[in-house]
Amino acid sequence: MTALHGLTVDHLRFHTADAEKAALRMRDGYGMGTLAEGVRNGAETATMVGAGGIRMVFVQALTDDHPAAGYVRAHGDGVADIALTAADARAAHDLAVSRGAGSVAAPVERDGVVTATVTGFGDVTHTFVQRPAGTDVRRLPGLSPVDGFGDGADLGLLAVDHLAVCLEPGRLDPTVAYYRDVLGFELIFEERVVVGTQAMVSRIVRSAGGDATLTLIEPDQDLDPGHIDDFVRDHGGPGVQHIALSTADAVGTVGLLRGRGVEFLPTPDAYYRLLGERLELRRHSVEELRELGVLVDEDHDGQLFQIFARSTHPRNTVFFEVIERLGATTFGSGNIRALYEAVEHGRED
Repeated sequence: MTALHGLTVDHLRFHTADAEKAALRMRDGYGMGTLAEGVRNGAETATMVGAGGIRMVFVQALTDDHPAAGYVRAHGDGVADIALTAADARAAHDLAVSRGAGSVAAPVERDGVVTATVTGFGDVTHTFVQRPAGTDVRRLPGLSPVDGFGDGADLGLLAVDHLAVCLEPGRLDPTVAYYRDVLGFELIFEERVVVGTQAMVSRIVRSAGGDATLTLIEPDQDLDPGHIDDFVRDHGGPGVQHIALSTADAVGTVGLLRGRGVEFLPTPDAYYRLLGERLELRRHSVEELRELGVLVDEDHDGQLFQIFARSTHPRNTVFFEVIERLGATTFGSGNIRALYEAVEHGRED
């Protein structure tokens, strides 16, 4: 067992043009509570929001030469760091660097919390976070916990299930190799999904003994350009396309989110007319799913229910997913094919 074993998602760090506005969107739409705030070295302001085990830190640059300012100029608002809780942040940093990772920030300890940052993909980094047992999870360098911890609405959101990452053509193999050979992740699933005249290849890696899961995707250049190509173009390079948030009750959570104004991508009615031919529901009803637009897929381990929120990003890039796993361990690729077939049936009606 190495220092990179058991890495879990600690928090997601967003670089944004307006940290308070970004945090407010998550509070109003997703019911997240404000957990911590701070101004650091006069160079940045940050707000942490969260729900369940989900923590997001929105960082706004106060100077033009701050990394957040450069990130926003290049990509717009987005995930700039996927922070990972580590038992020994110093050892994790040093081991990753010895294996070929770039060191972005050497290990440093502040208020008992050790952090160290290494390269990831594109302009996205990974910060290892080590806290002494019993330390408040809201505590990070430059942030101070605020009163009313967890005072957001309980919509049933639990954790970050996975993050989908769009890569340029030809970058999938070396990126998978980096996570396996350098950061000790394990390859847990791979597939090629064909949708009409488009195709994409995905490989899913997960931290060994942990829960940090990345769905790495590149477009298949042998077929027509698709939404992966669009993301890379509009985002200005590789990046996190969507963040999947888990729930124990997709119907209940999505209903509450819709009531708070969160908009989701529509699902053709034909999808639900064909649903009975695909599988037998183990939970929820076809009518409940149809009313909310929730999708369902199945693998040999069970079923999953998922829905994708409409992007509110000015570049139409980053968005959220809500997912409920009823034993399923895969990621809903059947829904991509089913949706395509449903659209085709709708055109014939």
